[in-house]
Amino acid sequence: MNTSIAEAGTVDHPVVSRDRWLAERLALLTREKALMRQQDQIARERRALPWVRVDKDYVFDAPEGRRSLAGLFEGRRQLLVQHFMFPPGWEQGCPGCSFMADHIDGMNVHLAQRDLTLLVISRAPLADIERFRQRMGWQFKWVSSFGSDFNHDFGVSFTPEERDRGEVDYNYGMRPFPAEEAPGISVFYKDDAGEVFHTYSTYGRGVEVMMGAYRLLDLAPRGRDEHNAVHAMDWVRHHDRYEPAPPAKPAPVAASCCHASA
Repeated sequence: MNTSIAEAGTVDHPVVSRDRWLAERLALLTREKALMRQQDQIARERRALPWVRVDKDYVFDAPEGRRSLAGLFEGRRQLLVQHFMFPPGWEQGCPGCSFMADHIDGMNVHLAQRDLTLLVISRAPLADIERFRQRMGWQFKWVSSFGSDFNHDFGVSFTPEERDRGEVDYNYGMRPFPAEEAPGISVFYKDDAGEVFHTYSTYGRGVEVMMGAYRLLDLAPRGRDEHNAVHAMDWVRHHDRYEPAPPAKPAPVAASCCHASA
């Protein structure tokens, strides 16, 4: 809505009649449906991408013992990995990656019904991962790639030499990056012969696909309400580190008949 009739009590936003609102809402709905159709087409093209066979023997530390990449599928054909920023030496995992991970437990039971295993991989030693996972109350599987090239090979971990050059290869291009770790999502497929294929990875804002809370904020009047152009997610905290949310303002109490002025 870009034109309006202002009303008292509104906060710098157009207020119009219901009929006018409906006309503009229907115009936006047409664009929303076109975007959904485009998203469906992109999803088809994504699934049609060629695959790359994973030939390297990656080994991970899991709570039940050492596991290969093929062993992480848990009997399913599809595997989705959240690359979680938590390298050796950090006391806790990245707050933004934690925001992503907060959405996993509710989704996992449904994803398993569609032949998809979703888990988290970080470079920190397993003991550090388990300590943090328990603090956060998460139930999903989280394994350690400590000592392997997995994170580096899939574009989310950078060597000191790479960083010293001033640019790293992240999100399919060379760019400055301030940290040794970056967020990402990678998808794999295992065939009946047990061979594993890399089918897709996404980085940068592509990881927002896991952030359902952002999708809901995008529907609200104030949107994401982020103003830091460089670090938009600087408001995000670990869910056990937020200050209490401001209390809701009490609704005005209507005067009863016995208190009404004469």
